[in-house]
Amino acid sequence: MKMNASFLLALWLAVPVLVADDQKKDPEAIGERHVDKGVNFYSLEKELALGKAVAADLEKNIRLIDNSALTEYINRIGQNLVRNSDAKIPVVFKVIDDPIVNAVTLPGGHIYVHTGLIMLADSEAELAGALAHEIAHTAARHGTRQATRQQLADMATIPLIFMGGWIGYGVRQAANIGGPMGMLVFDRSFEEEADLLGVQYLYKAGYDPAAMVTMFERMNVQERKKPGALSRLFASHPATGDRVAKAQKNIEELLSAKPEYVVTTSEFEDMKTILARAQMPTPKNGYYQETAKPTLRRRMTLTLQ
Repeated sequence: MKMNASFLLALWLAVPVLVADDQKKDPEAIGERHVDKGVNFYSLEKELALGKAVAADLEKNIRLIDNSALTEYINRIGQNLVRNSDAKIPVVFKVIDDPIVNAVTLPGGHIYVHTGLIMLADSEAELAGALAHEIAHTAARHGTRQATRQQLADMATIPLIFMGGWIGYGVRQAANIGGPMGMLVFDRSFEEEADLLGVQYLYKAGYDPAAMVTMFERMNVQERKKPGALSRLFASHPATGDRVAKAQKNIEELLSAKPEYVVTTSEFEDMKTILARAQMPTPKNGYYQETAKPTLRRRMTLTLQ
């Protein structure tokens, strides 16, 4: 009996496929559906406590943006999306002062957005699309479900590590999720689910859902143009071409067209201006030092008479 149970567990770890749930594809059921189904060793109370501890530890090693207007703006967009999501817990948004294009979702509703991601977005809808994806991770409780997979893999590794073929390989791979990072680097199936849910949250909040597609494309162009501009955490995401195709398919099949959408706002442009100015060199004696810019000196011509 134990061997049969271990065999099934190994098979589940080797092929982490999410069972199709029609409710997850029904935007009219947002807020009333349970998108967090799956094996999870953490109660909501335990997840909240875990998230608080991990967030406190993270904030010892990062620099949060010191601008109340920008922080309030990001939080306002985020809370509007949360109200139009399946999240069952409060969500807190903070901005990390870092040019790397990234966003981090911790268990318990802690979402951190890098300034690099804000600067990359070309419209408020694109920025909201990135936030909606992170909110989907929170709503589906991907962090603690990922940690649960890691614990199950650890338990299964010892009796099954000697098994050959794809089952043994799957167990060994799953066992390498690795510590706290296991809650940050989500399985690709979780990333695909976050894309599916996120585009619905974006749509319900009144934004143009196509903005999520253009944001994916923008990220792809940025990485090709400047390798390393995107966080290594994005390595766990599905290939951008696949994400674009699936997002477009979800928009066409699941979302009814609306007569109008929010695309961008003047406030979004104001916030990007604030960030751009903050990234300029520090002024000295009232003037900005443009050390990287070459200077020209006119040659004086002296005419003798």
